[in-house]
Parts: sequence; structure tokens; C-alpha cells
Amino acid sequence: MRWLEPHWFETTRKDLKLHNLKQSIRLLHLSDFHITSASDLKALKSAIGRGLMEKPDLAVITGDFFTTGFDDLASYAHSLRLLSNRIPTFACPGNHDGGDWAARAHGYADLSRLRTLLADANIALLENSSAQVTIRGQAIRLVGLGDLWARTFDPGEVLTKRRNDSDIPTIVLSHNPDTKEQLKSYHWDLLCCGHTHGGQCVIPILGWRPFLPVRDKSFPEGVLTWENRHIHITRGVGNLHGLRLNCRPEVSLLNLS
Repeated sequence: MRWLEPHWFETTRKDLKLHNLKQSIRLLHLSDFHITSASDLKALKSAIGRGLMEKPDLAVITGDFFTTGFDDLASYAHSLRLLSNRIPTFACPGNHDGGDWAARAHGYADLSRLRTLLADANIALLENSSAQVTIRGQAIRLVGLGDLWARTFDPGEVLTKRRNDSDIPTIVLSHNPDTKEQLKSYHWDLLCCGHTHGGQCVIPILGWRPFLPVRDKSFPEGVLTWENRHIHITRGVGNLHGLRLNCRPEVSLLNLS
């Protein structure tokens, strides 16, 4: 649980079809680094290296860069630039990165550390905001949302409720998959989430449910087709408390077409 599985990465590859996508895109989805002494930068570099071996066009990171107690932001940014120097990289915040919930959990009261880290790492932080990127002539809209537990989640700021035939594909980054219900009435094609760690410790007979920090415990990880759209929940790169059992950390490659 502590010495083997937390560093035993699995690279997963999944094929998804998106509305109005005319050029295939290889999307690297990473999440939940939780950098502490128990989840170090060496493991993060290994995950990034594995991801880049898949030759992605674009990367998204869906929050929880921090837990607590990691102060070497320069080394952290250097590790993240291994990714962002190669491909466009976008991120949204997670519940541990700062805000009301994090402050109550002895974490950071705001996102100032995350903003400093990502600016140095050349990664665009999207918090109830959007960006557009073009890959081999194909335009993609990326929407990043604030964190649900931090009470900064506000899809109305950046998403619309009507789809036009000419709309380009929209990929939403939202740390917590429980937000899907609040996103039900909005227009989007793919929702990328983390937060669950896949259960982190999957116990025989009991399964993943005891350790899932979400209301909807029916789907801990993988691809869910929901309301004629796709949701991808990655198990994440890091962990809490340095433990994993029957739930390896994940580097996710999504082949979009």
C-alpha cells in the first residue's frame, strides 16, 4: 500500500467521439498530484514522462496540486514545465488548492500559491473562465470551473445553455465529478474530473465505496456516457496519506475523434 502501488503507474488509453470534432486530438488528462513528502516530485516527473511518451497534443490537469506543507514552488514549477514546454497545458483548481474547505482542513485559504506556481510553470489556470486552442486546424474550447467544495463553482459565468450547429467542441475541467448534476443543463461535450482517486484503497468485498469523497458513489473512475455526453474521471497521479491498494495511480490518454 505504501511502498509499491503509489508509484506503480498505469497508462490508460480511451477512445471518445465528440460533437463537431473533425480532426482527431490526443488529450492527456492528469489530476490530483497532492505533492507532499509522501507524493514527491520524482513520481510527478515519472507520470509526466509516461504521458509525453503517448505523444499528446494537449494536456489538462484537474486540480489538487497541493495537500499541505510543500514550499519548494520553484522545483515544483520546474517539474511541471517538463509538460507545458512540450504541449499547451490547462488546469482548474481542486478543493485542496485553496479556499473555504482547504482552510478548514488546515490548508491554504486562497489560490495565491497555486496562481504563483502555475504562472511560473506556464500553465493556464481556468477558474470559471475559458480559453480556445487550435490543433492542426481544429479549434477546441476549454472551460475550467471553480471548485465545488471551495464554493467557487460557477458554470453560469462561462457556459451557455444552447448548442449551435457551428459550435466547436467544448471540454470542461471540473475537479469534483459531483458537479455533473449542476452542469446538466449547460452545453458541453466532455467533462474531465479527478477528486475520487478511484477510491484510492479498493477493499475486497467492500470495494471502493467507503473511501469515495463524493455523493454519487456509483462511478469512481473511467469513462461514463451521460446525457449524450462523456465524463472522464481519472484515478489521479498522487494520493492522500501515501497509500493505494488495488487502485494504481493513472496517466490517462484520451483519443478524441
